[in-house]
Amino acid sequence: MPKILVLYHSTYGHIEAMAEAVAEGAREVEGAVVDIKRVPELVPDELAKASGYKLDQAAPIAKVEDLANYDAIIIGAGTRFGTVASQMRNFLDQTGGLWFNGALVGKVGGAFTSTATQHGGQETTLMGLVQTLMHHGLIVVGLPYAFQGQMNMDEIVGGSPYGATTLTKGDGSRMPSQIDLDGARFQGKHIAEIAKKQFG
Repeated sequence: MPKILVLYHSTYGHIEAMAEAVAEGAREVEGAVVDIKRVPELVPDELAKASGYKLDQAAPIAKVEDLANYDAIIIGAGTRFGTVASQMRNFLDQTGGLWFNGALVGKVGGAFTSTATQHGGQETTLMGLVQTLMHHGLIVVGLPYAFQGQMNMDEIVGGSPYGATTLTKGDGSRMPSQIDLDGARFQGKHIAEIAKKQFG
């Protein structure tokens, strides 16, 4: 049965909520084994506390070598100035040994993200993550328009064909909407279904 890893970094809890939704969707696929792990936080504890970081996240800390143990890897992290948060980039930059050995070739991958604003770099962040997945030889799966919630124009919604997204507002007060979470679930299930066909 396919083993799925949802790997994330979350500062204020938005991506953590999206990661849980991605995992829920993946678990809908019969036989899928789904783990949620997070990358290490690089900000010192005192600064993280002073900045209001969400420090009670239950997901265990991932190790780089963990990635080779999964059939699908779904990566989520927030956007910083139009690119992925440095905590995730730092973790991925340590995967050179996996790349050298072709340890991730043929696995299934995808990405999800958040931004403060509608045009804050969701697609550039997702494409940057997709580039990394492709360099590792993963089969990349986005959020197809079969998930029609991303086309809703009656309210602000996340979602892109490159992956599930959410918008946090400039002060971080907007948590993922139902549509955003549904998009994350859809992508998680979609990736798990493809992984099951590939490895199940």
